Amino acid sequence: MATRTTGTRKDWLAARLEPLEAARGSDFNVSFTEEQQRKRLVEYNYERGGHAMDERASQQAFFGASALLFAASAAVTIVWCGSMSAMTEMPMPGGWTMSMAWMRMPGQTWPGAAALFLGMWVVMMVAMMLPSLVPTLWRYRQAVRRKGETRLGRLTALVGVGYFFVWTVFGMVAFPLGVALAAVEMQLPALARAVPIAVGVVVLIAGALQFTAWKAHHLADCREVPGCGRTLPSDAGTAWRHGLRLGLHCSYCCADLMAILLVIGVMDFRAMAVVTAAITVERLVPAGEHVARAIGAAVVGAGLFLIARAVGQAIVFRGLSF
Repeated sequence: MATRTTGTRKDWLAARLEPLEAARGSDFNVSFTEEQQRKRLVEYNYERGGHAMDERASQQAFFGASALLFAASAAVTIVWCGSMSAMTEMPMPGGWTMSMAWMRMPGQTWPGAAALFLGMWVVMMVAMMLPSLVPTLWRYRQAVRRKGETRLGRLTALVGVGYFFVWTVFGMVAFPLGVALAAVEMQLPALARAVPIAVGVVVLIAGALQFTAWKAHHLADCREVPGCGRTLPSDAGTAWRHGLRLGLHCSYCCADLMAILLVIGVMDFRAMAVVTAAITVERLVPAGEHVARAIGAAVVGAGLFLIARAVGQAIVFRGLSF
């Protein structure tokens, strides 16, 4: 009876080890003693548990670093928004005020003003885009990990740098355009009076773009799972290009919402929070295309309200002039 029991236990261990040895690519030898088989099973479980612990540690490090980066960028953005709101904005014809973001400070050169704006812009983009970017970066890490890559942190950071490089270029283009438009508005009072209506029109057009196939296409690219069902090349060049591709699709997808931020107030914290929420929700929740259309409907309503209010103010202004 004892011999039969020992044989049963040995057969059980052999049955457990056979698929494990096959998975490790080594030949299974049924002549192993019970003690040898038990030792090999313990070693395999230890290796498997160690891999799971490494995975958890990697996940915690990634999301922890992302949370710290978001908290730091959001804090700096809030401080900058507060300092900008504390400055006296320039009253303009038409009953609106111009943001000082497009102005030089006393004693400041234009290159210095551009560098300051670009620094604020990059930090603001990190705070605004990181909530929706983090899940995409995590999926990229998972796709690269399937190939056994160990430089996950470096490659993921390179994807993020490529992504925010695109937004940096966006800011480099926005600043000179904003400065030029501000200069024209200060020189032409008639144009300045039309700005409130123009702002409403821009918001209205931005809302309408949320319903287009162009928006749906780029939104789908932003929501795409990289490497779904396959591995991705794990070299630096591929990571950089992947980040650039994500940044381009994101900038195309968010161009209408970012236009709202630029015309409402580039350093207006309330506008920034609303735009950030809209970008994050339409990218992360299921049925993002339907969410984008719902956002578009709300934006169209806001645009119509701004136009109606601007027209009413213009009528009152003309009545007072006569």
